[in-house]
Amino acid sequence: MHALKKHRPLRRVTLAAVTTVTGVVLLLSLKPHTAPTLAQASSPTNQSASSGSSSGSSGSSGSSKSTGTKTVTGDSVQTRYGPVQVRVTVKNGRITEVTAVAYPQDNPRDQEINSYAIPQLKREVLAAQSAQIDSVSGATYTSGGYTQSLQSALDSAGL
Repeated sequence: MHALKKHRPLRRVTLAAVTTVTGVVLLLSLKPHTAPTLAQASSPTNQSASSGSSSGSSGSSGSSKSTGTKTVTGDSVQTRYGPVQVRVTVKNGRITEVTAVAYPQDNPRDQEINSYAIPQLKREVLAAQSAQIDSVSGATYTSGGYTQSLQSALDSAGL
């Protein structure tokens, strides 16, 4: 009976070691989130079209800033979870509309986070009338990309 008791701890140790190694292998085999190539390919086209229209009116930015309406699309900013790009409408020197043209939407978690983050960021921009806004908790990467794209759009608009 003494010999049986010796083998039991060895079996438990072996089972624990095999389980641990299997768990580590499974954990390491997970792939990180990657951005879709389709969204990246369409973003520069939107940006070049809008920057063409904004560069045509940027020569008279002093007069259009106070009297006209401009819609400018900011740079596409690559974040950890995908590209973020913002379009801004400026009327009489004030931001009247902010639209997120591109943002991470690949999986349900991205959709859940951005369904509350994007409207909150929009409200903050319209209230602050600048890119100096707070990040949304839980959407740090999207908030950072949103702010960078917004700043590039405001720079192009002459604000």
